[in-house]
Amino acid sequence: MSLRALCLAASLLAVQAAATARADDEVCNLDLGRGWPPATENYGSAVEGLFAAGAKPTLSMTRLPARSVESAVQLFAGDGDGDWTLRFSQADERVEVWSGGKRELRVGQQPDVQQVPMPAALARRMVADWQRALSTQVPQDRGAQFHEGEVLLFVVDDLRISGLQPACGPTSQLMDQVGLLIEATDDSDEKRIKRWRKLEEKLDELEQSLTGATG
Repeated sequence: MSLRALCLAASLLAVQAAATARADDEVCNLDLGRGWPPATENYGSAVEGLFAAGAKPTLSMTRLPARSVESAVQLFAGDGDGDWTLRFSQADERVEVWSGGKRELRVGQQPDVQQVPMPAALARRMVADWQRALSTQVPQDRGAQFHEGEVLLFVVDDLRISGLQPACGPTSQLMDQVGLLIEATDDSDEKRIKRWRKLEEKLDELEQSLTGATG
């Protein structure tokens, strides 16, 4: 894994810890909404398409930062009961750039891609839990809002949720799982088994949080 990938995994967890701490004494207000944020779809679609490389992920979380390179975690279904594919991708150079007042989307590049097999049962469970978390915590009538800073794009099957990194509630736990997925793409087979066990524990915690949040 590249140094910047390691830094991204660490920063996701660090930002999440700090954001959660700030939210402890506050009402949980998520800056997440359904669909595409205004003026973001062309850019976001270009990044998602670059990382998907012609395939369609069942689950993805794409990071559109304000200045640095874009990245994404994606899960692709396997054949039958076979392993799924976990992929972590980073742009080699920033996709969206402005020059002379015009925007350019550099999709002709070759991103840095690392992928590993993931047990099908665990992958399916993750898809189901993410879909439940996002669909129950983000109301259907709440549209995604425009943000000038970093934006996250969550997609599970046909459900699209976009906005700022969640700092509270069950959806904030998704970011811990994203960190584990990024780390898993650079693990040895033995270490990856331990990472899957940790991910199962995180999914258990998410399900408990969802049960508490929905009664």
